[in-house]
Amino acid sequence: MTINCKGSLIDLSIPRVMGILNVTPDSFFDGGKYTKETAILKRVETILDQGATFIDLGAYSTRPGAEQVSEQEEIQRSVPITKLILKHFPEALISVDTFRAEVARQNIESGASLINDISGGLLDSQMIPVVGKLQVPYILMHMKGDPKTMQQHTQYDHLIKDLLYYFSQRIQQARIHKINDIIIDPGFGFAKSLDQNYELMAKLELLHILKLPLFVGVSRKSMIYNLLETHPEEALNGTTSLNTIALGKGAHILRVHDVKQAVECVKIHQMINKNNTGV
Repeated sequence: MTINCKGSLIDLSIPRVMGILNVTPDSFFDGGKYTKETAILKRVETILDQGATFIDLGAYSTRPGAEQVSEQEEIQRSVPITKLILKHFPEALISVDTFRAEVARQNIESGASLINDISGGLLDSQMIPVVGKLQVPYILMHMKGDPKTMQQHTQYDHLIKDLLYYFSQRIQQARIHKINDIIIDPGFGFAKSLDQNYELMAKLELLHILKLPLFVGVSRKSMIYNLLETHPEEALNGTTSLNTIALGKGAHILRVHDVKQAVECVKIHQMINKNNTGV
């Protein structure tokens, strides 16, 4: 299983890690940390040195209840940073975390490699057509509502069946617009209760029926720190536990704040698979 990033085929038979770079002032864990060029470049260097394949650039906080940011502000936050990263790290593969088509277009034209859309194209009708024209990989996430309202939409007839129906519809739209590389993100923490998040993790392997790469982002999320009655700063161990479970259920990409620990999970997972030859 591969995806094409700027002419290079990325083999996803070996799970990959995507390091998070938030350039927002209000992200739930690292908001405000990466606003100056030196801090941004140091973070990118760390992400790459620790073994991540991708950098996920976010300029709009999507935490529950997040305030809206104008399209122009999101462009002004993200595009210069895409250019800055590629000036210093020209081989970097940047994923742009946005649900807006124009933000996606300007960042891809500035050298970014793929789009990570929390809305699956439902918050901007031009997103899927634009990604199709740009011919870049598309991470298609499940969510209901928007970041401000999503936790009011946790009603499902049957969680996994509802997700599969949603993805079948969104994948069809993406295929109509000739998006070749689609990656599925079940959207942990988005329009899901605590119990629903863990039901989703428990049944994650059922999403392989879609026959597409599976993307998991649980890093330091409330599904961990609320269950453990702690805080995001103390949720690394829980994150590592869930990443390990996700790898066992066939996750292809892990989106994380803590790259080193996630890469170690992948290495251990690969070693177990290598030696799992039966009795």
